[in-house]
Order: sequence, then C-alpha cells, then structure tokens
Amino acid sequence: MSIHDVLSQPSPAIDAAVAQDIAIRQFGMTASVTPLAGERDRNFHVRRDDGREYVIKFSHPAEQISIADFQAQALEHIERVAPGLPVQRVVPTLDGDRMYVHAQPAQALRIVRMFSYLPGLPLPEADVSAAQVRGLGATLARLGLALRDFVYPAQPVKLPWDLQHAQDLTELTVHLHDPVQRALAERHLDRFREHALPILGTLAPQAIHNDLNIHNVLVAPGNHEQITGILDFGDMVSAPRIIDVAVAASYQLGTGGALLTNVLEFVSAYDEVSPLKAIETEVLFDLIVARLVMIVTISGWRAALYPENAKYILRNNAVSWHRLSECDRASRHDVLAALRRACTQPAALTR
Repeated sequence: MSIHDVLSQPSPAIDAAVAQDIAIRQFGMTASVTPLAGERDRNFHVRRDDGREYVIKFSHPAEQISIADFQAQALEHIERVAPGLPVQRVVPTLDGDRMYVHAQPAQALRIVRMFSYLPGLPLPEADVSAAQVRGLGATLARLGLALRDFVYPAQPVKLPWDLQHAQDLTELTVHLHDPVQRALAERHLDRFREHALPILGTLAPQAIHNDLNIHNVLVAPGNHEQITGILDFGDMVSAPRIIDVAVAASYQLGTGGALLTNVLEFVSAYDEVSPLKAIETEVLFDLIVARLVMIVTISGWRAALYPENAKYILRNNAVSWHRLSECDRASRHDVLAALRRACTQPAALTR
C-alpha cells in the first residue's frame, strides 16, 4: 500500500441510516446514530435506548482487513493484560466476530467495527499542567508495556503515517508551494535520513499507538490531570517504541524558551515507567522533528485534495509549522543534552 492508496482516494460517505441499520442487524443495538469527525474513516456515535454509548467505525475502502484486525486484536490483548488502561473495548457482532464487512451498491467493501465509547473532556478543552503532561507520558509508557508482548500473526501493512518511512515524504514536498517552507521540510527529512534512519533498523519493533495527539486524549472533566481515554488506534503500526514517544512529544512542544518544557516532563514521566535506552534518546529529537514534517506535508497536501474536510485535516497544521521553525532554530546538541538529563542519561552516547 503506497501513501497514495489511503490518503489520496476519497472515503465515500455513509448515511447515518445505514449505520443505524447495521447497529441493529449486526450488533443487536436499537440506537440513535450521529456522525463523528474522522480523517480517513467514517465514524458514528451510537446511543442505545438504555443510555449506553458506543462508536461504530467504517474503515476507508482502501484499507486492508488485516489493518482493522491488527487494531482489534491489539485492543483485546490490552483488555487481557492491562484492563486498567483507558482504551476502548471491541464490541463483537451478534455472531461473535470482531468486524463486519459491509457491501454497498457501486462502492468498495467497508470494514465495520463497534467500540465502547469513552466519556471525558477532550484534551484541547482542558487546562494544561505539568502533572497532566506527566500523566500522559506515564499512560503512554503503560500502554507500550501492555503491547510489548502482543504479536500479530500477519505481516503488518505499511501505513502512510508510519514515521519509520518518513523519507517517503520527499515525493510530497513538491506540493509545498512556499519555497522557504519546502526547504525547511526537506532539510529535516535529510537530517532524519542521516541521524535517525540508520538507528531505527537496529531497534526492536513492537505494536505502538502511533498517534497520541491531543485530539486523541480525554481527561476527567473535574480533574484535568487525570487521563481517562486514549482514542483512535487507526494509525497503529509495528515499530520501535521510541517512535511512539516522538509522535506524542511532538504535540507537547512549546515556543521560544519553553520549547522543551512539556516535552521534558512528558519524556521524563515515560522514562520513569519504561526506561529509555541511550540509543533511543539520541534519535528522539530527530524523530520529533520528522513527525512535524509529516504533519505539515501530508495535511497540506490532503487539504488541497479535500477542501470540504480541510478544517479537520489542517487542525494541527499552523501550529506544526511554527513548532518546526522553532525546532529548526534550536541547537540539536543542547536538545539532546536536555533529553539525556530528563532520562537520567547524563553522558553523551558515542557512536
């Protein structure tokens, strides 16, 4: 699957009445159904007559069934080994299956899954604090530990938001029409190839969430330091765990003198639960910056393809360009030193 298969092909609309019918026939739920936002999938909020809530998801038609099954089996594994983690549960069909394949006239087959609904306040609406950031870092570390022993029998399919393949973004930088921005993106893709790519191949892979952005996190309405939900495993891949840390940390970047304040809190909290190796810390900053390049490049390209969904696609674009510029001005040497201190690794790694 190339980057164009999932990201350049449109995701046909699903009528709410169709989702409601499937909820009844396949999952035995008499319920009201309302649309939810999504990048590639078509999602609906399901509210049963008895008040219980769920989410029904129609995967993008270009995504293979193994991707959906990978995610579903990972969630089932988490439920077995770490039931206290705040993630959704897979709701089986009436036949006991993890998913249902929906055929709609003149459209490709769609994989349909039902999940439990997690209540909470979306993180963008919450007050930010150091305790909240540390709680998020610790929660991601616990999630990584829970998935450490999860093995999926099939070969994982390459996904477009997989940071291991950031070098593939070179083909999309031509869509960045501002020459200064394009040069900035290409410069850091070169640094990714130089510093991070040779190391990634030496690190053991495991299943990772791969998209802990602020829109995928819920907190308790009465206590914004309490993480109550980690959402959307749709970009889950098999990759070195430091990629999971880098993706999440890229959304914790500040500006100016506070560029690393929350990043260091986040990484320190992760390290306390699941200690990072020195070799992982050495590539963390390059991976964080590569994630920013990925955000601005893919989202800018896709927003031009789908202007009707541009607001959702570009929700992290402007701030990511700003963060990328800030990282470009930062001293890589100083950032690495700060990351080592956050992870109790004061000595520079020799390589």
